[in-house]
Amino acid sequence: MERYLVKVCGRVQGVGFRYFVQYTAVSYDVTGYVQNCEDGTVKIEVQGKAFAVDEFLSKIRNGNRFARVEDMVSRKIEVVDGEKKFRVKY
Repeated sequence: MERYLVKVCGRVQGVGFRYFVQYTAVSYDVTGYVQNCEDGTVKIEVQGKAFAVDEFLSKIRNGNRFARVEDMVSRKIEVVDGEKKFRVKY
């Protein structure tokens, strides 16, 4: 089990990106959350099996048809025990 904090830069707000991330998270059976930041970036915390997290992040890097991911920075953080789902934070 791994958990990463990810900062996504580009055209990622106001284009349905958070919902794309949530939908993708369900597909890869990972938990965590996605949240818009005041600086125009999107913050993601994602947790799951290593291969699932890698595949999830690869899919997110490509974005959806409206979003344009210019940069993604991630770092490993401590696992959160008992987390059950992936959600959109407001």
